Amino acid sequence: MVRPSGGTTRRRLVAPLAVVLGLALPLAALHSITAHAAHAENPRLYLVTFEGPGTAGYRGPLGSPGFRAVLTDRQDAALTAIDAPAPVYRWTTALSGVAVELAPSQALRLAQQAQVEAVEENQVRRLTATATRPVAPGTPASGGGGRGVVVGVVDTGVWPESPVFADSPGLGPRSRGFAGTCVPGEDWSPRTCNAKLVAASWFVTGYGEDAVAADEPLSARDVRGHGTQSASIAVGNAEVDVDLPGLRTRFGGVAPRARLAAYKACWSAPDPADDGCATADLVAAIDRATRDGVDVLNLGVGDVAGVDTVDRALLGAAEAGIVGVAAAGNDGSSEYAAHDSPWVITVGGLRGATRTGAVDVAGDAVRGAMTARRPVRARVVLGRDVPAPGSTAAASALCGPGTLDAARVAGRIVVCRRGEIGRVEKSAAVARAGGVGMVLVNTRAGSVTQDLHAVPTVHLTRTAAETLRRSLADVNHARVTLRPDRAPAPRLRVAGWSSAGDPAATLVKPDLVAPATGLLASTAPTTGGRRWALASGTSAATAWTSGAAAVLLSRRQMSEAAVRSALVGTASPVPGSVLRTGAGAPALGRALRSRLVHGVPDGAYRAWLLGARKAVNTPSLLARGSTTLTRRVTNLSRRPGTWSVSVTGIERYAVSVSPATLTLRPGESTLYRVTVAGGSLVGGLDDGAVVWRGDRGDVVRVPLAITR
Repeated sequence: MVRPSGGTTRRRLVAPLAVVLGLALPLAALHSITAHAAHAENPRLYLVTFEGPGTAGYRGPLGSPGFRAVLTDRQDAALTAIDAPAPVYRWTTALSGVAVELAPSQALRLAQQAQVEAVEENQVRRLTATATRPVAPGTPASGGGGRGVVVGVVDTGVWPESPVFADSPGLGPRSRGFAGTCVPGEDWSPRTCNAKLVAASWFVTGYGEDAVAADEPLSARDVRGHGTQSASIAVGNAEVDVDLPGLRTRFGGVAPRARLAAYKACWSAPDPADDGCATADLVAAIDRATRDGVDVLNLGVGDVAGVDTVDRALLGAAEAGIVGVAAAGNDGSSEYAAHDSPWVITVGGLRGATRTGAVDVAGDAVRGAMTARRPVRARVVLGRDVPAPGSTAAASALCGPGTLDAARVAGRIVVCRRGEIGRVEKSAAVARAGGVGMVLVNTRAGSVTQDLHAVPTVHLTRTAAETLRRSLADVNHARVTLRPDRAPAPRLRVAGWSSAGDPAATLVKPDLVAPATGLLASTAPTTGGRRWALASGTSAATAWTSGAAAVLLSRRQMSEAAVRSALVGTASPVPGSVLRTGAGAPALGRALRSRLVHGVPDGAYRAWLLGARKAVNTPSLLARGSTTLTRRVTNLSRRPGTWSVSVTGIERYAVSVSPATLTLRPGESTLYRVTVAGGSLVGGLDDGAVVWRGDRGDVVRVPLAITR
């Protein structure tokens, strides 16, 4: 089995890397593998894309089976011409392509064939999860949203025993035309699926069976938790009880009535640094999901600059009418937003306010991060003062497993130092010793973090910890209270690690920014048996947006482009530049009432891929200085409507829109033109929005960025 090369080739903010893609010219495909020409002739796994669409984008006289046979014959002829072995993957739905083991010289020869668009070496991509400061837990549920919709999640699989994926009433009819199956594997049988989890597949050939961790089952079962978290945020059942220490609440995904199809293409390795998703497996998963007929496709994985094979597969999904939602990435300080193509809803991350709590000692209080929602009062002990027999004060100060004396900890709140051991592991050690609460103290400068602890916990900064130490020194045998504060008022702001769009691109990315810190989610059981977690990262934001897309599809008959347009056009503005925030935060209620949308005709995405970069009717605008951009809008409502236009936010350019008023009958479409003139970009990016206000109170904001 060929082990994929590690790492992710991505465009850097300071020094962009040239990741040359095949597009229409074989020479460009040749360039994408030239760097490997000097390597030894050891076989490597390559992803080969052939010209033209797969069956999902085919509009000719042959049916899907006939066209699939044509694609297969074309692939076999090309491979035979270079004496290649049989491919390990063959793709004919989302795209026409193969994954095949080749010597570099064979790959070069294959890239020179006229019908070959791109040849890329298999790579391992990282999931877009991150550890960050969470907001108060709880994923907003939308009641009965998602009925009849199937959301496909390409990730680390799913933990099917979670109650958020149990059969539940109110799912509604199964999605018409969905053909997914429950593929068996280790600790997984066809009977594992149910009316909620309607399909599951797994793809490991690109990553390599010999490369996975020993406890990683070769099946769709998730043992790391990321896929389960994403799926639960998007489509988890509503009204599921969550009973954690100090936190009792109910959980529901954004689209709790939607069904789930899980596609496991991301794996863990013996060394966590090697965890990830091989591109060959990702493409195979997207191709299968497209053939199965999912309605929404969720991908919490970054990608390379430009359009690679993964994005080509997502193009095929869009051509099949599937709403593709993907993560912008968590490398905002060094990399531009991933998935910079018009057929993907690219999602950045919003950071929320931290839920706080107080450690109260005889009326003197210090504050830190606290997830628990109920107070606890007890005598306090320092971890360093209560080492277990055979342990040391240094070890018990850190509250490591087995280091605390249960006889002296039972019924107490324990002060533990941060470091060396995971934060949640410390509270678990306190719980095992009979403790009822924990104060986690930083010993150096650093942030405080909410976690789902085994006992109610307040996490203090070093400064707050010093104040607490002085308070405890003045009070003998102190009783302290860990007391949660009121939930902070929400404040929309983009997380610093959320990747921004490239000002040199042709599209505004990300499209949206969604909740990305501290979302309560179901997870695969941890070492301590915990089945809930706080998910963070643009993958969490992507899952939230996938759920919102499912709700839209369940309530209205909309194309994938109309779903994107409704979410973008009705989003709430967020402080920051358009290339950081996109349209802003999704406002699902307004999106459900949206009347005016930007549609995309058949063939427009592929025309963009082949070089017609201004031809796609995106619901956003990116201008290079003085120019005129054209967009087409359609009235989706059953009544005629009138919309008037204004331009907001632009400071250094003159922007005009023609016509200034649109009056459209139901289903009618028309063009409008946005002209950018004069001005100067000495100060950098100029941005704002073209705003259409309807006669029934609806508002459509079209983000506008003007770059050099």
